[in-house]
Amino acid sequence: MKMTMLGASTLAAAVSIALFAGCSTQGQVSAETMEQATAPLTCMDRAECEAWWGRAQVWVTNHSEYKLQTVTDSIIQTAGPSGGKRALAYQITKTPSNEGTATIGFAAHCDNMLGCEPNPWKAGADFKQFVRGPAASQAGAAATLPPVAPAPAPKVQSNPPVRPMPPVLESQPGQWGAR
Repeated sequence: MKMTMLGASTLAAAVSIALFAGCSTQGQVSAETMEQATAPLTCMDRAECEAWWGRAQVWVTNHSEYKLQTVTDSIIQTAGPSGGKRALAYQITKTPSNEGTATIGFAAHCDNMLGCEPNPWKAGADFKQFVRGPAASQAGAAATLPPVAPAPAPKVQSNPPVRPMPPVLESQPGQWGAR
């Protein structure tokens, strides 16, 4: 009997170690993801800041299971988290500086002891890459939005040359008073 108890406790310990190992590797993220998630997101001028803020709202709308609760020129916030859900709730902030730049902050959290889905670090890295635009995935964290092609020149309608008005209309052909 003593041997059976020892075998059962050893088996229980092995199962517990396996479960903890499975949980601990599930929440880990790569150094690259951590670097992307923690890199500052700073737009350099008004046009870039407006474009990035618009992209931030698009990203949150497309990735949140919760509805948008607050959207202003300085905060984008979803409802939640609630009820033990693993889904992330988001709070995005925009803090302008005196130099005309702004820093966009990202926060995500859930209400589940087992962790969030998706991982908040991965979500933060994805968010920042999306907000920076397509050039960020090719050129790294310091990339800016690609240049916009200039709009085509508007077609200028040419008007016929202006003729001076004759001094007396009655003396012109086709006028009633010329008879």
